[in-house]
Amino acid sequence: MSMTEEMPKELGSADIQKVMEYLPHRYPFLMIDRIIEIDGDDSCIGIKNVTVNEPQFTGHFPKQPIFPGVLLIEAMAQTAGAICCRHIATPDASSKQVFFMTIDKCKFRKPVVPGDQVRFHMKKTNRKRTMWWFRGEARVDGVLVAEAEIGAMLVAE
Repeated sequence: MSMTEEMPKELGSADIQKVMEYLPHRYPFLMIDRIIEIDGDDSCIGIKNVTVNEPQFTGHFPKQPIFPGVLLIEAMAQTAGAICCRHIATPDASSKQVFFMTIDKCKFRKPVVPGDQVRFHMKKTNRKRTMWWFRGEARVDGVLVAEAEIGAMLVAE
């Protein structure tokens, strides 16, 4: 391989057990089922399988269940937060958490319904000390359903 050719990247992943190691969220507020294609803290794809038996559908809306947009944004934040926690995994990391800071340029494009699999494509746009900023897109079958720019901050407990 020549010096001009790039080495192929090894992308990581996190199953639900790993996600639960990285995040403090639990049912019914853990919004992602796994994370794939983790590239350090630069980018990743979180996956949410939307099922009709989730508690939000009892009231949103009983005759036409639609996954709440605010939960799509929360899932983006959880996806980004998980790779931040994964990135800082050190012996003292258990005394630190990542908190959601900002939401900007948020747009909802299409409803998400039971049976959909949402993929949250998160890409780091900036990092300063203990703060990260990401651009996120939620996609169902490749179609953009929501997007936002979010910020997170690492804090000691």
